Amino acid sequence: MNTVIEHRAGLDVHKASVMATASMAQGGDETRTYPTMASSLIVLRDWLLEQGITHVALEATGVYWKPIWAVFEGHFKQMLLVNPRHMKNVPGRKTDVKDSQWIHQLLGAGLLQGSFVPTKEIRDLREPTRYRKALIGEKTRTVNRLHKALEHVGIKLDCVVSDIQGKAARRILDAIVQGMTDPEKLSRLGGKRLRATPQELCNALDGYVEPMHSKMIGSILMHIDALNQEIKEFDDMIEKQTDPYESYLKLIRSVPGVGERTAQNILAEIGTDISRWPTAKHFASWAGVCPGNHESAGKTRSGKTRRGPKHLNNALHDAAMAASVQKGTYLYAQYRRLLPKKGHKRALGAVKHSIVVSLWYMLTNGEMYVDLGEDYFRKRDPERLTRHLVAQLELLGHKVILEPAQPEPTEPESVQPELAQSVQPEPESVQPELESVQQETVQPEWPEWPESESKTPEPAHPKPELADLVPNAHQSRSTVHVLQTTGRVPHTQ
Repeated sequence: MNTVIEHRAGLDVHKASVMATASMAQGGDETRTYPTMASSLIVLRDWLLEQGITHVALEATGVYWKPIWAVFEGHFKQMLLVNPRHMKNVPGRKTDVKDSQWIHQLLGAGLLQGSFVPTKEIRDLREPTRYRKALIGEKTRTVNRLHKALEHVGIKLDCVVSDIQGKAARRILDAIVQGMTDPEKLSRLGGKRLRATPQELCNALDGYVEPMHSKMIGSILMHIDALNQEIKEFDDMIEKQTDPYESYLKLIRSVPGVGERTAQNILAEIGTDISRWPTAKHFASWAGVCPGNHESAGKTRSGKTRRGPKHLNNALHDAAMAASVQKGTYLYAQYRRLLPKKGHKRALGAVKHSIVVSLWYMLTNGEMYVDLGEDYFRKRDPERLTRHLVAQLELLGHKVILEPAQPEPTEPESVQPELAQSVQPEPESVQPELESVQQETVQPEWPEWPESESKTPEPAHPKPELADLVPNAHQSRSTVHVLQTTGRVPHTQ
């Protein structure tokens, strides 16, 4: 292979040792082994700098690469963190020395592509956001343990309260921990805001609680309180860390379904420099929210989506789940449109892809999210939608006739006969004019009816217009007449 980078080094990283192969200043290559202690890594860094190394590539092995990156960062022209899948060696010839030499050789040929490593400030933000996510998951598991413990003793508290972590439920649980087992006394602690009746609450609290069960429930409640306190402390710390990035968080929060915590998690995973991905397609591919490519012999095989960053995918999943139930938005309409055809997982994947593409454009242009609306798909091709709806009616046995919608008719102003009597006297200056108006008012004359018909006069009703039968006809594009297959005209009230 042709050499593109002369002064380079390849590192094969392990938990207790690191194997380094470097190009020597006097010519040739040399391989050395160093422990992964901080003092030994500094010695390794100084040795590479003495040899004039400018480019370093190291294997991304678990979290073992992080201390090496922290010691080497800022001392070399370029550092590459390489995925082991992208530089597999020849099978049957794998040793630590050969791995470091193979990394060194690929780096010299310019065949390695580095993984995304954000700046130190963003990496420092990643750790607390990821740990907070783990704490929230642990809290969820602990609450589930509480449900199981109550179910074990026959207490159906979660059947009569909406939130088992609420104030009313907590007062009842604290009383159970202190040894109170009388259902009637426990039901009085529920308060008046519960929807369940006192009798229902009393029946739900009628269980067989023993001291051992009280001890377990108390321990679980203490664990939940400790987790809540830790989560609050991390919320405060993360909020202080993200103060300089409030403008970025404001843009991210404008996406439907993205809350404060989700926005912080997304920012910690993608950073602030979105220019690293040339296009939105590159960004979606890196995030793992687009179909994969697998073509062989002219045939397209499985297009399974590749795995993206785990923590970013978790944040996108939370945002997509929230957006899929937020009515009146484009993402909600997209999810509901794909759900019957593709299923929940694929519909949710499409929503995540839309969020990722929107984030790339928003962070690139510095613009807030502009929602297309829930009716976007209906307005995109109204003719196609009309044909679809007509076809559905015809399948039900109806004959559909489409006519252009008539504009709403304007009713002419008419003078009622009682107008002259309803006019109140005005000042003397205008009284003569009102008298002349009263004289000119003509009372309506009713026609003479034949003797065979009723002599009681009835006012002639004008022919009803389309707007009277269909109040919103002027707002629609066309009027649809549906004729039943029996030939009878539908009755109109």
